[in-house]
Amino acid sequence: MPLVAHNQLPSFDRLRHEGIRVLPPDAAMHQDIRELHIGLLNMMPDAALAATERQFFRLIGESNPIAQFYVHPFTLTEIPRSEKAQAYINQYYESFDTIRNMGLDALIVTGANVAGPELSQQPFWNPLIEVFDWAWENVTSTLCSCLATHAVMEFRYQQKRVHQGHKIWGVYPHHIVDKSHPLINDINTRFDIPHSRWNAVSAQQFKDSRLKILVESDSGMVHLATSEDGFRTIFFQGHPEYDTISLLKEYKREVLRYQQGEISVYPPFPENYLGTFAKAILNEYRYRTLQAMEKNTELPEFPEKLIHNTIDNTWHDTAVEVVGNWMGLIYQLTHKERHLPFMDGVDPDNPLNL
Repeated sequence: MPLVAHNQLPSFDRLRHEGIRVLPPDAAMHQDIRELHIGLLNMMPDAALAATERQFFRLIGESNPIAQFYVHPFTLTEIPRSEKAQAYINQYYESFDTIRNMGLDALIVTGANVAGPELSQQPFWNPLIEVFDWAWENVTSTLCSCLATHAVMEFRYQQKRVHQGHKIWGVYPHHIVDKSHPLINDINTRFDIPHSRWNAVSAQQFKDSRLKILVESDSGMVHLATSEDGFRTIFFQGHPEYDTISLLKEYKREVLRYQQGEISVYPPFPENYLGTFAKAILNEYRYRTLQAMEKNTELPEFPEKLIHNTIDNTWHDTAVEVVGNWMGLIYQLTHKERHLPFMDGVDPDNPLNL
């Protein structure tokens, strides 16, 4: 069902041109269809702010419940921003105070880039906890992405993420662990998920916290889990929202960091992501880059245009199904009065009767 363009956010035009159904607000008012209001706490850095916004908007817009989706992006003032990014936020984003006063049916919290190993030392730590605590009491379900998952695991369950010694970076095969949960109804039992992180919360840490693990990688990495009640909090460790070329863009940024001397080792390819042709092109580019750096001559142009159409997307359809299932469950559990998190007669400790 459609997204509703309730403000002038540029992402609405981008998504409309991609074929996502986006209604103007006056058209939405004449539709006799239930509204769902979803918050998007976007903590990503400036360079990824709009892309992350579009990725989650796209997943919501492709969901299948009979509802109109009003997505409300906001961020935390404690996250440092450039002047340009702050102007964008001031123009298109809402404040947490506005979100809190309005109420939400659901909340998505993105990952973030952090400086240093300790999440509790980040400037956004206490404000983020404030958002999560409010959502726990007032929002039907909160979906946590990557670092947001790690933050909740630490402050609510006292399970600190562990540095892996290397970057978990690539597209990895996964399988369903618990086939009974409605979040994974009618999805493939095996599918791929992109990951991009240095830290992880292990399966044992989820189990020790009495959380429900639904999806793991073939090597045992937890991707999808839920809070004890099965729905109040949804945990993603991977990035099913990623675009086809998101990892390619990230690889390009890592190469640029190497060229600028920020890292000392030329970045490896993301695992299970690039085909033989793309690797050959990028190996040639690596050779030319190293030659140019050694001779202090002009660096070659990154060959993104030569390879972006060769990359397969093996995760998006499953991501749409999972988010669609999530939206459908929220639709079933919410009142017409959006500030009420659960229907009358529904046990908030076990809303799905699991």
